[in-house]
Amino acid sequence: MRRSYKIIALSVMALLLGTCAPYYQGPTSANFDGEVFINPVEQGGRSFGEFLKWRFTRDRGPWPEHVDVKAKDLPPASVAGDRLRVSFVGHATVFMQTQGVNILTDPVWAETAGPFGVLGASRVIDPGIDFDKLPKIDVVLISHNHYDHLDLATLKRLHDRDGTLIVAPLGNDAIINRHDPAIRVKTLDWGQKLKISDAVTISLEPAQHWSARTPFDRNRALWGAFVIETKGGNIYYAGDTGYGGGDHYRTTRGKFGKFRLALLPIGSYAPRWFMSSSHMNPEEAAMAHLDLGAARSLAIHFGTFRQTDEPFDEPVARIKAARASLNIANNAFRVIDVGAAWEVPALPSGHAKPPPAKEEAGR
Repeated sequence: MRRSYKIIALSVMALLLGTCAPYYQGPTSANFDGEVFINPVEQGGRSFGEFLKWRFTRDRGPWPEHVDVKAKDLPPASVAGDRLRVSFVGHATVFMQTQGVNILTDPVWAETAGPFGVLGASRVIDPGIDFDKLPKIDVVLISHNHYDHLDLATLKRLHDRDGTLIVAPLGNDAIINRHDPAIRVKTLDWGQKLKISDAVTISLEPAQHWSARTPFDRNRALWGAFVIETKGGNIYYAGDTGYGGGDHYRTTRGKFGKFRLALLPIGSYAPRWFMSSSHMNPEEAAMAHLDLGAARSLAIHFGTFRQTDEPFDEPVARIKAARASLNIANNAFRVIDVGAAWEVPALPSGHAKPPPAKEEAGR
């Protein structure tokens, strides 16, 4: 009982600290009103009252307590040239290797996605790569600050081991550097880019979502999708996003051309009345694949943390049906097991990208 009270007290203290800790402070813009960040189409997330309605009326589909990883990946130290090797670690964590650069998206090795590592959704399947089997990580992409995407303990482990550069949307540096001021963080606004090497450039682009770590810091840090420009073709990482009519996908395609690979979320979508503004369902993910003109897509954000109400196996069944409905080849929008790796084919002819316009450097 004493331990429970201690956890509650620590939680309240952390939440109160969150009200006074600064996030991003900068000039107003199309997506920042001086205090909070905003979406271009529909404000993401729902009110606290709607959240309570969902929690008290939810109808949860079945999930297993634990799923065994079929085989864990043992990635090489690096992958040179235009080769693109992708490993599905689980949820939104994907390990990509190309042009001699090792990139992790939203790395989460925590057992629980929530405050203090004890509050929140528990992992039902272990990470597809053991942390100590990861080669040196050059860059981490953080799409937003929700606990299932921003795992501070994992970022510190990467910093302490590799000195990894963290690239994140505006305001997220405040969260990360409050945890450890030594962690290297570069923040970007939508439309900004950062050169990683002669062959790899990272750009942050709009997504339809929201942010919060406490009840008091809603939308005080930006969210976004990433474009990884490489000599072998561009890669799109959606992070978390609602479909929102698909305009942000089509705009991104117009800016960067068609994509060699898109990482698209297919889970955490039910019930739709509550989730549609911030999470796609599988049918919308299939439409996003077409909107982006992706030669290949990989399904992510499913089957790892039980967060919403759809049954465990429903996202995969529905993305398969959506592929058939939209005449998308099975190998064009793939679902792979946690721990599996994929050598992504080169861009087919006709998918060459135009040179993107020069953008302002990251802050």
